[in-house]
Amino acid sequence: MDNSLAAGRRLALQVVLAQAAVAVIAGLAFLVQGVQAAVAALAAGLLVAAGNGLLALRVFAPALAGPGAMLARFAFGTLLKWIVVIVGFYLILAYCRLPALPALIGLVAALLVNLAVLGFKR
Repeated sequence: MDNSLAAGRRLALQVVLAQAAVAVIAGLAFLVQGVQAAVAALAAGLLVAAGNGLLALRVFAPALAGPGAMLARFAFGTLLKWIVVIVGFYLILAYCRLPALPALIGLVAALLVNLAVLGFKR
């Protein structure tokens, strides 16, 4: 079992890259419905990857700290992640007026990558 900071960074990078790959695949899959549907799925999936990237930067970029500081970093990073995802998803639907179903599917597909990658790491 490897609980080092480097192992955490590697796992976070794997998750973000896998989410970005799933976002691209979702975008390509929705290309048959049109460019707007493809952009919606891609953008929503990339929102999740960007949110997890922010979380990883917040938790792993600074030097190690005590348990209280690390918990605070994780909590703040998680808050940032969900702010990015929720506000970004709102902008995709309301401001850009992209189709909702492809955006939702892209978002859920990227979120499921977390479960898949972390489940395989057990």
